[in-house]
Parts: sequence; structure tokens; C-alpha cells
Amino acid sequence: MSKLTAHPASEPAQTELADFADLTQARIALGRAGSSTPTAHEQRFQLDHARARAAVWSQVDEDTLLAHLEPLGLPIVTVESQAVDRADYVRRPDKGRLLAPASRQTLADRSGRFDVVIIIADGLSATAINLNAAALVASLVQRLQSAGLSLAPIVMARRARVALGDAIGETLGARVTITLIGERPGLSAADSLGAYLTYAPVCGTPDASRNCISNIREHGMPLPRAAEAIAALAGRIFNARLSGVKLGENRLTSEEPSKMVTGDDGTDT
Repeated sequence: MSKLTAHPASEPAQTELADFADLTQARIALGRAGSSTPTAHEQRFQLDHARARAAVWSQVDEDTLLAHLEPLGLPIVTVESQAVDRADYVRRPDKGRLLAPASRQTLADRSGRFDVVIIIADGLSATAINLNAAALVASLVQRLQSAGLSLAPIVMARRARVALGDAIGETLGARVTITLIGERPGLSAADSLGAYLTYAPVCGTPDASRNCISNIREHGMPLPRAAEAIAALAGRIFNARLSGVKLGENRLTSEEPSKMVTGDDGTDT
């Protein structure tokens, strides 16, 4: 029988990974206390698990979010998916991809010809929206408007999955959707935001036709860098006139958003 090497709880694990423990929130180089992990790490695990569970059931602080978004000068519309409550949303992902009929009519009344619609969706972590969305949207709006792009009303979507953006973009008449959504929380992060970009959104668009920038948060991709990356990706999408897997196969060089190919009427040239 092999012997277990015991490490005191206060002693860091003597492994090559120990040098990286201070550089990541991932659970590496935890060490051992007898045959178990140290008590402090076990308690942290339980705390992070509780935070992840809480994030799934959290609610967006809409009043605070609206207060930060209104100075941007864009109309703001609130819509809902067909999930009737949070429990229904968690149990029925398909309902989170479908617009409620009343919300579809609300968007249809505001439809037009827009280059971009920014969608703020609670997803599986409203915590991520509460912490990151306002500052990210403000930076993103400034970059997109500086590029000469027309922006649809900002859409706040309740109980939304990523694909709900397809119905929103199609109904509003937007060429590109940028869906900022709370990502599924994990044991290392419960506050991570994802940005999904889709060209020519229509209901039934496959996931392979989207591009994603993930892990947007304080300890992941910082908000200023994320806004820059999203705007640059939008520039590539507009120039290539496609998104998703095909964008990676396209030979067009990445260009700055200021060089996006748009027409005077918001259509492709």
C-alpha cells in the first residue's frame, strides 16, 4: 500500500503548480491536511458553491441599471421570454429562447433599420449583469457610435437565453445583435459576463453562426478591454457580412470599427 504524504494545513503544497496559485482563481495547489484538503480550502469551496447557486436565482437590479443607462441617450425597452418565472426559466431552457407575444409587439412598434442592437440579458447570472453591464454598455455605445453605426433601442431581456437575441434583432430590424448575458456560474466565478455577436439574426439561427467573448469581469477580461474586443469583432463582422464559424474561415483582415463597411442608409455597400 502506498503511503500518503501529509502536509500541514498551513503549509502550501510543494508542487510545480504552487507557483501559479496566486495567479488564478482556479483550484490548484491546494495542499493536504492528512488525507483531505485543508479546512480553509474546503470552506472556500462551500462558499463559492453557495455563490454560484445564488447567482442562478439572482435578479437584475433594473432601477440601478436604468439609472446608469439613461444618460446614454438611447431608448430602453424591457422584454420578457416565454418563461413565466425564474423556476420555469431554469427548468425550460427552450422558453428562454422565445419572446413573449406582448414583448414581440413592443419591439415591432419600435422596429426600423438599425446597424446594432445591444441586448442586456440576465441569463444564468444576474449578478454578472449587476456588476458589469452598465459600464460595459456605456463604453461599447461610445465606440459603436464613433464608428458611425446606428443603434437600436437598448433591450433589457428578462429570463433570457442567448438565442432570444435572434428574435429581438429580427423584430427590431437590426443587422447585428450584441447580447450581453450572465454566464453559467462556476466554482471559480459567479459574476462572469458573456458577449454574443450575431450577423443577420433570425429565429432559428444556429449557435455556429455566433461569435462569443466570455469571462468578462474584474478577475477575467477587464471591461475596457472587453469593450474594445467586442467593437473590433463587430468591425470584422460588418466587413465580412457574416459571423460565427464562417468568420474564422474568412480571409478578410480584421479592421478597426471606424473602417466598418456601411452605407448611408445603414445597409451594406
